[in-house]
Amino acid sequence: MQIGVMIGADGTSMTLDNVVDTVKDLDARGFDTAWMANIFGFDAISALSIAGRESQNIRLGTAVTPTYPRHPTAIAQQTLTAAAATRNRFILGIGLSHQVVIENMLGMSYAKPARHMREYLSVLVPLLNGETANFEGEEYKVQGVTLDVPGAERVPLVVAALGPLMLKIAGEMTDGTTTWMVGPRTMEDHIVKNITAAADGVGKPQPTVVGGYPMALTTKIDEAKAQIAETLTIYGQLPSYRAMLDREGVAGPADIALVGDENHLRGQMDRLRDIGVTEFNAAVIDVEPGARERTLDFLASLKG
Repeated sequence: MQIGVMIGADGTSMTLDNVVDTVKDLDARGFDTAWMANIFGFDAISALSIAGRESQNIRLGTAVTPTYPRHPTAIAQQTLTAAAATRNRFILGIGLSHQVVIENMLGMSYAKPARHMREYLSVLVPLLNGETANFEGEEYKVQGVTLDVPGAERVPLVVAALGPLMLKIAGEMTDGTTTWMVGPRTMEDHIVKNITAAADGVGKPQPTVVGGYPMALTTKIDEAKAQIAETLTIYGQLPSYRAMLDREGVAGPADIALVGDENHLRGQMDRLRDIGVTEFNAAVIDVEPGARERTLDFLASLKG
């Protein structure tokens, strides 16, 4: 199981220089991937492209960039540019975002999210594979589009898929999924099971499963979980994440967080590896002075 780290997971405000320095530090520590969300701050693809120019080995991925605000040809062009900028260490993670964002804030229809994603991928996938996109659908009509970005190779693509239909689409059409707010039982019985079945059904290899989890190395477990619950409150309220927490049978984000000493964290990560998570994405929460560095040191030691 590979190990990545989510940048800005604790909500700390970061400058672009901070992002670059963080990626360089994670690269020096030997982490496999640095992930970055695309919310209402930096454009994650652009920021990681810049950071990729100043790092050497670490892969860089979006977790995730919303699809609705960007035409698939536009995000393909931006992604291939990021691949060239990072010497082909870029991973594109995309997702639907949430109805409250797409409809209430952006004024776009969220009526048929599964159809939207399938059509979106029908245009995006061939472009990321260096092929010509030809597609006639309800939302997208694209004919004869080919992108020529020197230095860019095929870009890995993962989708934030949680529901059964989205997992089927991700398994059939992409390299895998990237998840958030998914407890271990739900990960095994629902995420891994469904996306693997979908990939098998079309003769694709074992899909990538990126598991994103809040994490803190500490002995003050109750205090840490209370802080995580406060910091990540919104994720327990958004319907798609709430459904995963309910499926797991837990009250909120703190209940699926990895919090404890080295032995506990190592055991939890081993469990995730054994049930099919191919990459662990640590959203390190600085629950007390020194907790972030201590947690990163622990994770880096697992790469040794």
